Amino acid sequence: MKIDIKLDVFEGPLDLLLHLIEKNKVSIYDIPIVEITNQYMEYIREMEKTYSMESMSEFLVMAATLLKIKSKMLLPQPEKEEEEDPREELVRRLTEYKMYKYAAEELKDLSVDAQKVFFKPETVPEEIKYYEEPIRPEEIVGDITLEKLNQIFRMVMRRKKDREDPVRSHFGKIQKEKYKVEDRMDDIRRQIRGLKKINFRTLLDIQPVKEMVIVTFLAVLELMKVGEIKVSQEHNFAEIYLDSCE
Repeated sequence: MKIDIKLDVFEGPLDLLLHLIEKNKVSIYDIPIVEITNQYMEYIREMEKTYSMESMSEFLVMAATLLKIKSKMLLPQPEKEEEEDPREELVRRLTEYKMYKYAAEELKDLSVDAQKVFFKPETVPEEIKYYEEPIRPEEIVGDITLEKLNQIFRMVMRRKKDREDPVRSHFGKIQKEKYKVEDRMDDIRRQIRGLKKINFRTLLDIQPVKEMVIVTFLAVLELMKVGEIKVSQEHNFAEIYLDSCE
């Protein structure tokens, strides 16, 4: 059966096959291989008149594949013998090609839309763009002195010392675990983010080892220094509380 062919430009044999499937309105998972192969060969004959053999090589390879599948589909199958569908590999390649083709078209549309977007040049003055509000330590610390913080620190350290087993603590040589102030600062940030009235004594007291108490104490001082924590005390000898500034 002859068909009228308007020769289009196809990116490859899979593109031509996909065109024929959509043109015939058939399912990609149940290709009428005889009809599609015949139409494909008609396209090939027309393309041979204008295309070079080098550009036709991929189309001819697909033509041989279609003819092979067609012959398998036409041959009678032995009874009680199940064989895989000869079209299975072709269907897999076509579905993958269709997916990537549509994805490429979506990206092309996004690119076209992006070309229509224009941005206003930056007009923010330099003195405002790089302005950072100065840190005022007196507002962060208030009437809390380092001496008061140090007193709490020493008291917690004494408690840790009293809890040590006087016998077992001297058994063997225990490798000390390394703690970093920077890591502890990150931990404290996560723990107290958005919280208020955190008891400073309790924060130190819950640390498992002396080294962790020291690192926690230093981390709190650093966070106070950079303005991420505020401290308060109602009166002398009262508990010191920490407030997150985030």
